[in-house]
Amino acid sequence: MTAASAVRILALDDDPFMLKLLTHVVARLGFVQVSTYERGHAALEWIDSQPLPPDLILLDLNMPDMDGVEFVRHMVERQYTGNFILISGEEERMLQTVERLVQAHNIPVLGRLQKPVKPEQLAALLQAWQAGETGDAGTTKKKYGADALRIALDRQQLVNHYQPKVAVASGALVGVETLVRWQHPDDGLVFPAQFVDLAEKHELIDDLTRWVLTTALAQAHAWQQAGLDLRVAINVSMDNLASPGFTNFVAAQAAAAGIPPQRIILELTESRLMQDDQRASLESLTRLRLKRFTLSIDDFGTGHSSLTRLHDIPFDELKIDQRFVHRAWAEPTARAMYDASLGLARQLGMAVVAEGIEDQQDWDFVRLTGCDFAQGYWIGRPMPAADLPAWIKTWHERMQR
Repeated sequence: MTAASAVRILALDDDPFMLKLLTHVVARLGFVQVSTYERGHAALEWIDSQPLPPDLILLDLNMPDMDGVEFVRHMVERQYTGNFILISGEEERMLQTVERLVQAHNIPVLGRLQKPVKPEQLAALLQAWQAGETGDAGTTKKKYGADALRIALDRQQLVNHYQPKVAVASGALVGVETLVRWQHPDDGLVFPAQFVDLAEKHELIDDLTRWVLTTALAQAHAWQQAGLDLRVAINVSMDNLASPGFTNFVAAQAAAAGIPPQRIILELTESRLMQDDQRASLESLTRLRLKRFTLSIDDFGTGHSSLTRLHDIPFDELKIDQRFVHRAWAEPTARAMYDASLGLARQLGMAVVAEGIEDQQDWDFVRLTGCDFAQGYWIGRPMPAADLPAWIKTWHERMQR
């Protein structure tokens, strides 16, 4: 049985012709377990009768009796852990709003399609999903407990992968972002979305971040010895910054590895920047900046405290979230957010990184707009350190074409 044939798909749309089209497209890609329904209530009855929920739901938003938003609420009540592709004849901004709503419930949205649906667009989303990092197709994301994560930390079951970051103007590799994975003995590679929140909730985030940082700096030293001088970005939690001694730990590890602080980028996700008491984290950030570490605000535009935090904290770099980069060349709302973020960073003298470069059009767009740096799957996926030399060779060949 192929991976695709094991995937369970539900298509929900009140248009019988659309259901036939969706079924035809997914069948061509080898997905044979497809159930179709024209009404939300009937689809929910079918889901409740099955031993396992669908891995993917193709969901029309505007339906009689039960619209797509209401259907999502029912799936949240059922603790659904699969994926959605949103489909609608509504305007793009409406689709974006529903996508954010679904993601707020920690349910992945693989993409959104406007009617009339183009088969090639649906096929591209499904193919990207099969090849992507959301886990193996046909499996439901497993939930882990704090004890399992403690064991993983004790037994050194974590591994770092590194995603290339390139200069937009020249295409030159300038650095990597460090992304931790859990090499589970039974479940294989587990991605951070399944355990970072767990680490924060159970006060394991300090141990996790310290391991990631120490390992990444050791790798940076190895690259440096091999003649590859890269800036290494490491994600830091606000909980880390509130921890006594974290700043001194970072400085000591950088010195031990022989990596200048200017070559180390500490990334903070914007959505985590707002806290009730920010004094400890602000102190840590200020001290890190005084020690010449580079500070980056990640996922810019997704939180609620952007301007306040940019005013309070001396960030050096701004990373525009992928939802405002991918297809910004075609979507007016994303383009407006991208332009505003780029302009703000320029006025504040910050370097700008465009995240989520998924195709040639995205790459051409960020080059045209004069963005400083870029990263994304089209450039290079996160990879083990050992795979980076081969990627560099391939990337150079692509840039010379």
